[in-house]
Amino acid sequence: MPDLKFAFAGFGHTHINSLYKLVQERDGLTVIGACESEAPSRDSASKAGIDLTQHTLDEMLDAVDCDVVAIGAAFGDRGAIAIEALKQGKHVIADKPLCTRMSELDEITQLSADAELRVGCMLTQRGSRTSLGLRHLIQQGKIGDLHAINFGGQHPLNLGSRPAWYFEPDRHGGTITDIFIHAADSIPWMTGLAYDRVVAARCWNALAPDYPHFEDGAQLMVTLENGCGIVGDVSYFMPSEGGYKMPYYWRTTFFGSEAVAEISAISGTIDLTVDGEVVSLDPEGPPPRNYLDGFIADIAGESDPENLSTHDVLQATRTAIRVQEAADTSRFDVSLA
Repeated sequence: MPDLKFAFAGFGHTHINSLYKLVQERDGLTVIGACESEAPSRDSASKAGIDLTQHTLDEMLDAVDCDVVAIGAAFGDRGAIAIEALKQGKHVIADKPLCTRMSELDEITQLSADAELRVGCMLTQRGSRTSLGLRHLIQQGKIGDLHAINFGGQHPLNLGSRPAWYFEPDRHGGTITDIFIHAADSIPWMTGLAYDRVVAARCWNALAPDYPHFEDGAQLMVTLENGCGIVGDVSYFMPSEGGYKMPYYWRTTFFGSEAVAEISAISGTIDLTVDGEVVSLDPEGPPPRNYLDGFIADIAGESDPENLSTHDVLQATRTAIRVQEAADTSRFDVSLA
């Protein structure tokens, strides 16, 4: 496969900076353009070492002949950027979420299918050794039949340092869409079970009273196709100091008929409880493949269930938006199939 040329559209969230650096460092990938129109984001991107070449997407696509558009703009702006890039024949990869509106997702799905273009997303949990190790334990039957899953994906709000667009109406897209999308992808991948229904979901304003429309609290109850119940909390309630290093950060517990297993983002081991005894296991198997590995393989036409594919990205995004919609409209027992 020839070298892939990447052009970056938007640096509204610093997540995209890590993809920019990955592309720079990887053989066979080249950064040939980067645009950002909003002054605060231009300033932060420049300070992070991003070489901004244009202001707008149109200017960039007129100036460079890229294969891939990588999207890191404000969440609510991403869908329109992805749609325009696909219309111009470009593969797209985005920081999560890919988009925030179901109408945008429907158009992205149709455009990518019609033109046989690939869609990637920075969904990082498949790149975790513990997530992959737990997937293998489940495949081997070590957990047994899954009956319940609890997860906490709470993040620090960092109200004073979040980009201003977070708190502008219609530019964030909802805390469930923002954070739950990780579990929307990783739980079906780890368990081999598809999501079935939203039992209930709720979002509310708690820590940002100056922005009453911004709902930083977010909880959900969903089911998998075998009836397994899932309770999750993805609120912005983690303390700002050390919030990403606490044991609660992306802690997920799986209750099966044979064992209970738990992983977290800050631990390199899997806690497995069998017959009342808790043991910490080092994940076995080959190193995991990250979201960029999956995206490149997808473009090359390689199929591997360990890889994050276009289908997986679109399905996870659809699941997250549908749960967000259930919370926004106070709807219960909504199908995710």
